[in-house]
Parts: sequence; C-alpha cells; structure tokens
Amino acid sequence: MTALIDEHPRLGVEPVLRELHIPSSTYYRWRRAEKEPCERIRRDAELTEKIREIHADSGGIYGSPRVHAALKREGVHVGRKRVERLMREDGLAGISPRRKSGFTRRDPKATLAPDLVQRDFTAEEPNRLWVTDLTMISTDEGPLWLSAIRDAFSRRVVAWETSAHADADLVLTTLEYALASREVEPGKLIHHADHGCQYTSIKLTTRLMRAGIEGSMGSVGNSYDNALAENLWMLIKTEGLRGRAFATRAEANLALFEYIDGFYNSRRIQERLGWLSPIEFEENHYTKQATAEPTNLNARQPLLTS
Repeated sequence: MTALIDEHPRLGVEPVLRELHIPSSTYYRWRRAEKEPCERIRRDAELTEKIREIHADSGGIYGSPRVHAALKREGVHVGRKRVERLMREDGLAGISPRRKSGFTRRDPKATLAPDLVQRDFTAEEPNRLWVTDLTMISTDEGPLWLSAIRDAFSRRVVAWETSAHADADLVLTTLEYALASREVEPGKLIHHADHGCQYTSIKLTTRLMRAGIEGSMGSVGNSYDNALAENLWMLIKTEGLRGRAFATRAEANLALFEYIDGFYNSRRIQERLGWLSPIEFEENHYTKQATAEPTNLNARQPLLTS
C-alpha cells in the first residue's frame, strides 16, 4: 500500500486510504516502521565510528566497558550491550592482561620488614601507601630492568626508572624520583615491596628511614602479597609493549615513556577510580580538599589572630 502511494503521489494519501478503508493512523505507523530500521542503521554507523576513534586512541587497549565509560564521559549515553554488539560486529576487542612469573631474588641473610599491608591495597589519601617492584624487558642489546612505584590511592605511577642492571641503585633512584615529585609526610607513608635483595639493601632501607617512610614486605614467593605492583607489570606488558621487539634499550625506554606517561597516568580510565585516569582522580581529590579548606581556616582564625 505504501508503495502504491509512493508510485502515484498525485492521487494523494487521504483519498487512497479512504478507498482502501485504511485508517490514516495505521498508514503513518507503517511509515514510521519503515523508517526506523534505516534510522537505527544510521545511528549505529555514527556510534561505531565514535567507538573506533576511542578504541584507536587507546592504542587498541580498551574493551567494551572502558569504551562505554569513555562515551559517557563525552556525553554519549548508550547501553553497554549495544557497545558490546557494535564492537563485536566491527571486530574490535580490548586487551586482557595475563599474569607472568616474577624475577625476585632474595638475600637469605637480609633483615626483612614486616607485612604492614596484608593484601589491603587501598589508601584514603595520596602518599599513604606506595607499592614497588622490578621487572625485565628483553631487547637485542640485553635485558632492560624496569623499576616503578605506584600509589595505592590513585593507582598512579609516581616514579619509574630503567637500567641494564637490577641492583639497589636502580630502586634507590626510583625512590628518589618519587620523593622529589611528591609531598611526603614523615611517618605517614608505607613503602611495600617483595623480598628482592634490592629492597632489603642497606642503601634503600637507610633512605627509607631518613625519609620517615615505613618499609613493608609480603611473604616469600606469593605474588598476591604485592598484587598491585604485579598488576602494573601485566598492564605494561600486555597493553604497552605487547608483540613488540626492541633492538635497543633506548627503544624500549621510549615505549615505556609513551605508555606510562603518555597514556596510563594521564588517559587510561579505570573503573575503580570512577572511570577517571589516575591523574584525574588525584586532581579531583585535591580540588575537593581545596574547596573544604576555607571552612577549616575560618574555624582556626581566632587562634591565628589572638
């Protein structure tokens, strides 16, 4: 019937409907039903293009949960299942981290710090709990050792350093960078590591003591006791370095910089952080803190002027 009206527009819609004894409401409902599939296809195509942009901007890392969250951040409100369907139809998928073995080498004569964390990798504020570890990246020049410190509050990598040698100097340099870039209150921060000989070295333990930082260590041979640090290695190796071969340590170092500083800290949104990046999460915390400060200052004002 709709085809008849389309082929003979001069007849007019209402006369044809009267002759066929078809209510006009039924006709227009049919018309809407004909248009909806085309409109839905158009909207899906536009949304798919937006999904491709977000997926590509993440370096192919984001799966449907993060893509859905990224769309919401940009004011695009769609169902998560729809995002899953469109990504599946477009052949887009995220990266799933895989756990790998560690490189801990223990000094049997070293004095070990107690476990002050007990697998509770949460913190109420920045610079209350730092986790740290070492991992190795292969290059044609030989191994490149990566040391990093991660803040449990925001999951931010507060400092990282690389070296051809996995020694105490490497972890000490990483700690110095962290201390230079963060405001640490003596007696308020826990530095949690595994039993690696680098972390039980006199150099590192002395520096922690001088800075008023409490050392903490998990049990022997259990990656779950330093899970937040282990998780960082999974992210770096599956998202930042996946499938890449490095001719030189400098090439690997650049790839680490691009991932950690260029993407992870500043742009990689996380569900635990309310779909914010680590830097955004910290900035949000400090903004709230600054907003609350005037009230506290007013409360103390009589004491300051007396």
